[in-house]
Amino acid sequence: MKLPNGPQSPAVLQMLRWITSPMSFMETCAERYGDMFTIRLQSKSPPLIFVSNPEVLQQILTNDTKGLEAPGDTNLVFESLLGKRSVITISRAEHQRQRQLLLPPFHGERMRSYSQIISDITEKVISQYQIGQPFNIRSAAQAITLRVIMQAVFGLDEGPRAEKLQHFLGEMLEKGSSVLSVALLYFPALQRDFGPINFWGKQMRRQQDADKLIYEEIRERREQPDPSRTDILSLLMAAKDEAGQPMTDEELRDELMTLLIAGHETTATAIAWAFYWIHKIPSVRQKLLQELDSLGDNPDPSAIFKLPYLNAVCSETLRIYPVAMLTFPRVVRTPLSLGSYELEPDTIVIGSIYLTHQREDLYPEPKQFKPERFLEQQFSPYEYLPFGGGARRCIGLAFAQLEMKLALAKILSSQVLELVDNGEVRPKRRGLVTGPDHPINMVVTSQRQVKSPILQTTTV
Repeated sequence: MKLPNGPQSPAVLQMLRWITSPMSFMETCAERYGDMFTIRLQSKSPPLIFVSNPEVLQQILTNDTKGLEAPGDTNLVFESLLGKRSVITISRAEHQRQRQLLLPPFHGERMRSYSQIISDITEKVISQYQIGQPFNIRSAAQAITLRVIMQAVFGLDEGPRAEKLQHFLGEMLEKGSSVLSVALLYFPALQRDFGPINFWGKQMRRQQDADKLIYEEIRERREQPDPSRTDILSLLMAAKDEAGQPMTDEELRDELMTLLIAGHETTATAIAWAFYWIHKIPSVRQKLLQELDSLGDNPDPSAIFKLPYLNAVCSETLRIYPVAMLTFPRVVRTPLSLGSYELEPDTIVIGSIYLTHQREDLYPEPKQFKPERFLEQQFSPYEYLPFGGGARRCIGLAFAQLEMKLALAKILSSQVLELVDNGEVRPKRRGLVTGPDHPINMVVTSQRQVKSPILQTTTV
């Protein structure tokens, strides 16, 4: 078997580079070896083939590809945080079952109720910042997305349990974003108590505290069912699979944790990047405000959601610095031709979302923020894939897009913001995803005149 070329440095050095600077590592490899290359992160583990060629990505991600599958056990780095029964960490028929149970709350009529939640919470959070008072826009976006997901998932916005759960989740994500925490995820042998250095133990206690609150909520819902509730937890508890079986408490806990983590941290980062680019490039902000103002005083969410330039700004934000760097891994099960290579079983193939979005042939001047490229061209799901692709494409992508667009519209229409520092902000690893390499600080300079609330509840 001849694998694509790749770095020949010891696996431990490749792992160190991958943990500390994954994007520059991928770019260096792509420059030297092309759009398929092989890396080794552990000497005794199967090789990893990174792919950024759209044609090969299509072959990997389409369901009819024979010899490839996306087993949950390749996502074990997520297990300590999300659990063994998360849709991310299970596979095959079990994964299909969970995915079918999770999909209904994120489609169709269910999306109506989320619009008002997003609007109200965004208004509450942004109104806390005084004129002339600098603030971290990512922290503000995190406050919005966490409260939105708490209310949408649990139907909880205020109260002791909601406050405690928000606190534990916030601590888990913040402490879990360091290089040390990532190293612990990739090296299970380090996941133990080292006496005075007990980082892993502290993280696990936070996890246990959050789990206790989640299981208490599940137990109370089972003891006192309320068919009038429309939050996601209630919908999942009522859902049954084809055999008429509901989710177990463990499955509910793991899926709720997945929604809370994946639906909060990632969207907050995307919103923060959008504010950075909108205010970094004055022409982008001007065009966006003109488009928002064209809807009049009282546009509904469906009109905002469909705005072409707002969509282009959000799309370009997710292209230039995608929060998720990679697709979920696929494992070769039977000998397979991929690109110009013949791959043997157990080889792992990963799509590089970041490198695909940086391809000069797809996106001329890829380091430049140009929303217009999404007005001039429609990209295939294998050229533009910020939410992954195939059978493991992000379930909450419509919710994330709705939240991102409505939060941006709400704030931009009511506040005049400026960047405190106009210097460059670059992406870096933040846990298992990416984020800004330093805080994006902004300041409210004045209020924009809005005659009536910008958002009304309606169908999206």
